Amino acid sequence: MKEQSLSMKKNHNSTPVSSVCIVAAIMLLFYGVGFTQAQDFNTPPPNAPYQQPAFEGQTRAPIIEKNVRLNVQVIADGLVHPWGMDQLPDGSWLVTERPGRMRLISADGKVSDPIAGLPEVDAQGQGGLLDVVVRDDFAQTRQVWWSYAEPRGKGHNATAVATGILSKDGSKLTDIRVIFRQNPAWNSTAHFGSRLVFDHDGMLFVTTGDRSLPQPRILAQDVSTHIGKVLRINPAGGPAKGNPPIKGGQPEIWSYGHRNLQSAALYPDGNLWTVEHGPRGGDELNQPRAGLNYGWPIITYGLDYNGRAIGKGLTAQDGMEQPVYYWDPVIAPSGMTFYQGELFSEWQGDLLIGGLASQALVRLTLVDGRVTGEARYLQGQGRIRDVDIAKDGAIMILTDAEDGTLIRVTPAR
Repeated sequence: MKEQSLSMKKNHNSTPVSSVCIVAAIMLLFYGVGFTQAQDFNTPPPNAPYQQPAFEGQTRAPIIEKNVRLNVQVIADGLVHPWGMDQLPDGSWLVTERPGRMRLISADGKVSDPIAGLPEVDAQGQGGLLDVVVRDDFAQTRQVWWSYAEPRGKGHNATAVATGILSKDGSKLTDIRVIFRQNPAWNSTAHFGSRLVFDHDGMLFVTTGDRSLPQPRILAQDVSTHIGKVLRINPAGGPAKGNPPIKGGQPEIWSYGHRNLQSAALYPDGNLWTVEHGPRGGDELNQPRAGLNYGWPIITYGLDYNGRAIGKGLTAQDGMEQPVYYWDPVIAPSGMTFYQGELFSEWQGDLLIGGLASQALVRLTLVDGRVTGEARYLQGQGRIRDVDIAKDGAIMILTDAEDGTLIRVTPAR
């Protein structure tokens, strides 16, 4: 286990490192303690200043914490674009790498060889091996579920979900079955989704993307497809019982009209929450309800990447749901969890989201289903791809880079 500064490599989405971040990195290097001073992230102008929120508090919530001291321990490094993780009963972590590898990382940071038996993935652009989850009965069943970009021939691909049994020594997966395939497939290397979340009934939520290109993204409104949807499936395969009846719709659909959902988590009350990428502005926090339409690409608080309005430039329309909260400029969300633990006692029930472009751990406070405050930590220290809570209450994050890291975050006492 190493205590050191996080990677501060630049990439095409990175922003200049502030003096605050340099000081934080020096403190991490020598002490393993980061002092995070809140950046005024509400100051930059929105991409679409003429757009107005639908209700008070829908965007730019008050900054709730001016500074915080955190212990930051790099548990493992050398991971190549890690994407998803889940903790096993023995304290180790299953971690995916987007090029197509899954590994076990022990509690003391030992990284296994790639686990054998995975099906072929299409590791291009944003595609590859994506999320991974286990259930509470893993010690008895050894069963694992994962999502990935599946090659479909002639340059086409789509999000798929598979399951298999992990050997007792953790070296290979057997009895592999593909239990879901997104349709239609597309010739695109972007917007696959894809988070996996078990609900309280044991069914599996699967999030998908709109495949990015103008032609397929309108299919987020087409319920005969799996494009731009929250889906709910049986973990053994097939649609879950209790899904909403949608005329002409695929039986797996839970909600639709989404752009690219890379963040999803279950609130303690059993309700699903998601965050999806907007384009230029318009990242959205939603609480997807059964059978409802969340508007993309008809309504959005974002602009196209060329600065023009998307469609008619609408932010609201009858029959389409408003986001609980939105960001403009974006945080570029990926991975999220609700905090449940003892180490951060004041954060109980708060939402923690990984930020890619924002290079931050984003925290939201919620009251009666509305956002009341926002804070950001670990700014400028890497693209945070996934966030989870260890059994002892520590916050675990994955940084997305050629030399990615698994990091353990605890309060500095």
